Amino acid sequence: MSLGTTLKQVRRQQHRSQKDVAAGICAQSMLSALENDRYTPNAKLLLALCHRLNISLDEISLATDFAISGDDSLNAHMQRLCNQHCYQELADFLAAPNTQDAVSTAQQTQAYYYYLGVAQLHVDPTLTAAEQNLKFATTMAEERTPTTLTRLAMASLATVRAKQQRPASATQLVNQALDNIDQSPYEENCNIIFYLAALTAYFLQDSTLATQRLMTGITYITDHDSHYMLANSYRLLAEIAAQAGRENDASTARRKQHFLSDLFHEKVPERF
Repeated sequence: MSLGTTLKQVRRQQHRSQKDVAAGICAQSMLSALENDRYTPNAKLLLALCHRLNISLDEISLATDFAISGDDSLNAHMQRLCNQHCYQELADFLAAPNTQDAVSTAQQTQAYYYYLGVAQLHVDPTLTAAEQNLKFATTMAEERTPTTLTRLAMASLATVRAKQQRPASATQLVNQALDNIDQSPYEENCNIIFYLAALTAYFLQDSTLATQRLMTGITYITDHDSHYMLANSYRLLAEIAAQAGRENDASTARRKQHFLSDLFHEKVPERF
């Protein structure tokens, strides 16, 4: 369920009007745009609305996952596993016959292989299955201009190629994933692409490029009044700074990461 849908559903359950909920916080038109997923709120606005509606941030999904079927219950279960980083359970769930049977459209198939590849990336150290499924997901695009899902598949495949120490292929995939992204419609899932681009450089042991991509990503995220993936970005910044012996920079990045993680319950990896 998207952020806008969650806010709208809770407001209606409380039998409150948009005018009532928005009063003193934002314009009614802004709340309407937010509820219909035409606007992404900044942290201050989101916190104010959640407080007014008595919504815990644990209930908020800040990035919308891609549907793998027409069954909302299957999509919701997949989203929970993704949000909780339960990758072995996610891989098992996606491999189940009833899940596979529910996948029907081309876009659902692309999303299915993307999530399967991501799950395998985290649980299979050989990377063979992850590479095959993510590569398949990148080839399934029907549009001339890459969608966010296609960009994510490319960026994820780039991290695999980087782990395999294939820099030319990894760099090409990152460039394709980032190409003209500023001219594409903004989605919060785009934030992940900058993080994956930085992670690719990190795996290729290019800490300068990784830091540059993280800073570009942080600017991109905040310019769009978002905070999704900021905690992860600062976590990676801290790791890079610590490895370079810049403990002051590492400490600053860790403080920002802990603040964002505590505020928005965004999970970050313990190891990369």
